[in-house]
Amino acid sequence: MLTPYRKLFATPGGLAFSIPGLIARLPIAMTYLSVTFIVLYETNSYTLAGTISTGAALINAVFSPLWSRKADQLGQAKVLRFTIPPYIIFGLLFIYTITHNFPTLIWTACIFIAEAFLPNIGGLVRRRWLHTLEDKEGGRQLINTAYSFEALVDEIVFIIGPLVASAAAISIAPQAGLYFAFSFMSVGTGLYLLQKKSEPPPHPIVKSEKRTAVLAVPSVQAVFLPYIFLGTFFMSTTLSTIAFADQLDAKGSTGILLATWSAGSAVAAIINGAIKLKITNGQKFICLIIAMFFLSIPLLFVDSILVLGIVLFFSGFGVAPILISGYAIVEKSVPTAKVTETFAWILAGLQIGNALPGPISGYMIDNYGADKSFIVPVIALLITILSLLPYLKVWRVLIKI
Repeated sequence: MLTPYRKLFATPGGLAFSIPGLIARLPIAMTYLSVTFIVLYETNSYTLAGTISTGAALINAVFSPLWSRKADQLGQAKVLRFTIPPYIIFGLLFIYTITHNFPTLIWTACIFIAEAFLPNIGGLVRRRWLHTLEDKEGGRQLINTAYSFEALVDEIVFIIGPLVASAAAISIAPQAGLYFAFSFMSVGTGLYLLQKKSEPPPHPIVKSEKRTAVLAVPSVQAVFLPYIFLGTFFMSTTLSTIAFADQLDAKGSTGILLATWSAGSAVAAIINGAIKLKITNGQKFICLIIAMFFLSIPLLFVDSILVLGIVLFFSGFGVAPILISGYAIVEKSVPTAKVTETFAWILAGLQIGNALPGPISGYMIDNYGADKSFIVPVIALLITILSLLPYLKVWRVLIKI
């Protein structure tokens, strides 16, 4: 069962860039939670905290694909050296300004600018795996395992990140989670930049070459649209979980609950990479979205931290396989020179979705209670299913490959 993973880990240089990529991705799982803690502490408003997290996610969704396009054109190292320092500097300015009672506009601008400089680290790592494996004998088969492993890494990130952010906020200070996040980013990207041999070659712009926008590709659109509402599901579930733990005077359980959700997804990621199913990525994508909808319905009836943890764990089973299938579909839909940008646009779909539920979930929490706010993620998954309908012709093709 684990043979594909043994072969993957035996790939020269593979873990040398993947592990630093893990460290550099930890801030993704910590930033929005830490920002929520800080804003909530300083303003005592879930609505404002949700709105700020929403705006930060949306800003990153807009700019991240642009940095990925530059990584395809100029090389990953150049882009990381240009973007990471401003990300950290403006993040630190956000902490300083909000904790020293600067006007809301000032500290909001700081966190928004910081997020504008945050590249899609996960996409860069996946692109390196593709570059490392695509010309290797049997490498094509290992690419699915690599994507599954990186999905597992994502879940490890979303297990460790919230635990560290929550523990730091509770035991040290609300802003402590961000200090840890920026430390992880500095160490992770520093180690990643040392792996020069595995860096994909840049693909400079050729003026005579006809260029098609990534989002103009129908199969990319067919994945991008459902990803938006999956992102809505993820963020609204996160916000409701934070508020539910607070409502029951169990703030310390927030990180554990989110980690339990990620643990369910991690188990599914391991299985997905170890077992080759006879269904295509397109079939898997559609079936799992429908399954996740039914698995989310129990969220409407949670009445304790234990029950919520169980529901989140089983709901997580669909997360990683859906994301893996989406990456596999779009990677085959574009030229090699656009893979990193395409990965970033797919992630941007999730981030745009992350930006949607903040005010809605915040309003539900503030006015009706955290337990009632779980209706938002359930509706988001229903809309995800409906978002497949405009691309039925495309999916008829995708379910065959």
